[in-house]
Parts: sequence; C-alpha cells; structure tokens
Amino acid sequence: MILTRRSFLTASIATLLATPARAQATKPQWVIGIIPDKPFDIGLIDMNLVPLEYQRQVVPYSGTEPVGSIVVDAAKRHLYFVLMGAKALRFGIAVGREGASWHGTAVVGRKAKWPSWTPTANMRRKNPQLPIRMAGGPKNPLGARALYLFKDGVDTLYRIHGTNEPSSIGKSASSGCIRMFNENVFELFAEVPVGTTVVVR
Repeated sequence: MILTRRSFLTASIATLLATPARAQATKPQWVIGIIPDKPFDIGLIDMNLVPLEYQRQVVPYSGTEPVGSIVVDAAKRHLYFVLMGAKALRFGIAVGREGASWHGTAVVGRKAKWPSWTPTANMRRKNPQLPIRMAGGPKNPLGARALYLFKDGVDTLYRIHGTNEPSSIGKSASSGCIRMFNENVFELFAEVPVGTTVVVR
C-alpha cells in the first residue's frame, strides 16, 4: 500500500511543484512545492540539497523484524519501514545528540497530525525560555506529524516526528527524538497504525 500511496504523490508532483511554497513553510531554499494538507500545507523538499543516502528509497533488508515494523539505525541516521520480500523503505533522519538519544523497543502508542509540543521539564531547566506548550503548525519543531513511542504502556517521551529544520536530516541534532522530512513522516504516518513495533538501535 505504501508504494501505491507514493505513486499517487509522484503522479501529482508536477502539480505540486507548480504550486509556490508558502512563506510559512520551512526555509524557502529547501521548499519547492507543497502537499495540500489541513490546516497547513506540507512543504516538499528539494532533494537536490539532500545526499542520496538520506533520500527516500526502497533497499534490501535482512533483519528479522516482521513486515510493518519500524527500525531506526541511529548511528547511520536511517529509519526503515519493513516491507515484504526482504525489502524496506528507508528514510533519512536526524537523531538525538550524544547522551540524549533513546534506544530500545517500543510501540507507537498514539499518533497526531500537526502535533502540539510540550517541552520536558529537563528541556525547560536547560533552556528556561522554552514555552510550556506550543501549538501545532509550521513553526513547531515536531513538524506535520508525530508518532509517540510507548514502552510497557508508558510514554517514553520520544517521538518520530517531522521537522521545520530540513538541514538537520542526516545529523545528530535534536534533543533526543527522531526527525524526518515532513513529507516523509506524512507518508509513514498514513501507513503505520497504533501498536506498530519500533526498534531503535
């Protein structure tokens, strides 16, 4: 199903590229079009600015995780969505700075479109200027979609989410969560149900 969905996006690319990116989107030099969405449109990234290894692509996969699982290779800055036939859909990501990233097995406990952001108490201790809560939108660091990771029924406080800093993909740049291009997390969000296993290595 995920490839069919991407085919729809590919078929629509001419229309999307012809649509000027809105000023509210991420940095203008990165955005070359939009995916219509509500209440905000999602910027399409100029992949000419992205190294090939961090672009969306289907790759061979030899892991033991079942089809439909998400596997994050934090060291290589890759997220895999496991497909049938020993294949996976691989996306480039950004991960937490050294000492801030989380590793283990969790499940997607909930999902949110244009999520609000509530910095943790630890984040606010380090940076008292952070808001108590930020509403969802193009300026929100969680981007267009978020998958919330739970372990044993408890929120780990780590998420797979979009970003308003596309230049961070491929780097160790976030406060611990797993960032994706908004267009990529938009696609993953549509295909991943609550309860999906997520392995972070």
